[in-house]
Amino acid sequence: MEMPEPDAAIIARRAAIVEELRRIVPAESVIAEEEGLRAYECDGLTAYRQLPLIVVLPESTQQISRILKYCHEANVKIVPRGAGTSLSGGALPLADAITLGLGKLNQILEIDYSNRCVVTQPGVTNLAISQAVDGDGFYYAPDPSSQIACTIGGNVAENSGGVHCLKYGLTTNNLLGLEIVLMDGEVIRLGGKHLDSGGYDLMGIITGSEGLLGVITEITVRILAKPPAARALLIGFDTSEEAGSCVAAIIAAGIIPGGMEMMDRKAIHAVEDFVHAGYPLDVEAILIVELDGPDEEVEYLTGKVEQIARETGARLVRASQSEDERQLFWAGRKAAFPAVGRISPDYYCMDGTIPRHKLPEVLKRMSEASERYGLGVANVFHAGDGNLHPLILYDANVPGDLEKAEEFGAEILTLCVEVGGVLTGEHGVGVEKRDLMETMFTEIDLKQQQRVKCAFDPAQLLNPGKVFPTLHRCAELGRVHIQSGEMRFPDLPRF
Repeated sequence: MEMPEPDAAIIARRAAIVEELRRIVPAESVIAEEEGLRAYECDGLTAYRQLPLIVVLPESTQQISRILKYCHEANVKIVPRGAGTSLSGGALPLADAITLGLGKLNQILEIDYSNRCVVTQPGVTNLAISQAVDGDGFYYAPDPSSQIACTIGGNVAENSGGVHCLKYGLTTNNLLGLEIVLMDGEVIRLGGKHLDSGGYDLMGIITGSEGLLGVITEITVRILAKPPAARALLIGFDTSEEAGSCVAAIIAAGIIPGGMEMMDRKAIHAVEDFVHAGYPLDVEAILIVELDGPDEEVEYLTGKVEQIARETGARLVRASQSEDERQLFWAGRKAAFPAVGRISPDYYCMDGTIPRHKLPEVLKRMSEASERYGLGVANVFHAGDGNLHPLILYDANVPGDLEKAEEFGAEILTLCVEVGGVLTGEHGVGVEKRDLMETMFTEIDLKQQQRVKCAFDPAQLLNPGKVFPTLHRCAELGRVHIQSGEMRFPDLPRF
């Protein structure tokens, strides 16, 4: 999209900000030219794009502290950004805000096996943490599909999950400590290497706060010893409803797999053509169920899951016979998003969570909506915890297709809330779900959440325009009855 010419006052203010930032970081770490800014104009939600005012790339906590203190004093907005893999527009730039890139803080600072933890900077990728401790038999459990690229700082900001979150928890369940820079430049530490600490659970508030409360500069995560054995079952069904019923039956039997993922026919065919993982092509849905633990336990549970699968209508059950085959099963699932990108010019990746027993109903209603909108949908999701990732297929070059995809997506998310679920499981709210927040929360709920924002960032300079559909001035939120002080956000810039 073409940008309007800035007036003289804006040019002068921008030049002053650039000059000040270059006093804090090396000149080459401040990007102000349009060509360089283009690399930061969007995140994983590529339908929305906006050139940032300036991009700054600090290398230390001290530099970040000085940048935020300056922005606080000069009333400059700031948008934190990790690897830019967010699928909800959480790192979408603002035309009048600095984008604070954290990619240079990319060092693992300490590996402490005695306390089973790793201390890392936010720009380290998720997968790099597991790779750093793999040789000693350890790993970091949360494993989003983008783990090869997404950074641990972004994982904390979005409370990311992954295929193994059913048994081992989300990011929040695997965090021990955080170092955070507040908007006024103050540096605080929460938690540490210990399992718990007294006082309010501020670390729980920061986790999943989407860059609205502070900038994370150091993270201490829990690492786990690799289980003695792990085995994956590939299970095929004639209907998605049968696969959903199997998921519910496995959990009802008291079995908590290390991971339990589901894909429907469109996703299966796309993945098999791309990865050649050995997925059956004559079924409507597959489950990948991984069991881990002692050898005897894994062997016993493999038999139990196979029995449950056949009782719920499975027409194919195949257990991995080697570590390579287990990894191949998962390679297909991890490559599902790029694989679907090969069968459609564009796709819109959704993220909502529902109660597990509602899975058959929701899948049926999504299928009906797909026909109604005339848009295909490929389903790939964390079946065990009900976190859905429908991929709505569309073509941005066809007039009206993007708008239909967004309307279809909003219907899916509204359906998730309707059946007792939530708007997001791990992708966050960002700008994508911002205007749907009122389907889940009352006005009182949203104002109370904004009071937390105001406690950390009273001038509302950190990542403004994200999460909340209506922005209330902090002074007004202190009153019992709010009569004024509201601003409805404008439409977002589109590519």
